[in-house]
Amino acid sequence: QLQASGGGLVQAGDSLRLSCAASGGTFSSYHMGWFRQAPGKEREFVAGIVAAISWSGERTSYADSVKGRFTVSRDNAKNAVYLQMNSLKSEDTAVYYCAAYEPRNRWVGASTKADDYDYWGQGTLVTVSS
Repeated sequence: QLQASGGGLVQAGDSLRLSCAASGGTFSSYHMGWFRQAPGKEREFVAGIVAAISWSGERTSYADSVKGRFTVSRDNAKNAVYLQMNSLKSEDTAVYYCAAYEPRNRWVGASTKADDYDYWGQGTLVTVSS
């Protein structure tokens, strides 16, 4: 089970940190991802971070639109994954979801495809005013 939190209303240029708490399963075995869905748009990949057991050289991955502004991290001891969002823009306004799946191949990094993720949190709304 995944529980996302930390969303809110901020101004353009501000920062926000989203958290996702996981329960059940072996958290460190799961690739974790952040996705977002803006009104009238499809859900899109934001960032991913590999499982602790992963052999992939690409430990984190980002959508081009957030590279250099967002940072994904995880704390396996706390069963949590985070998304630090800096220099927020109005186009970052969306409901943000955390998601998880257990990779079959330890050499492959976290997927950017929503269909590959088996578990989803309820979403947390981020609104950026310009």
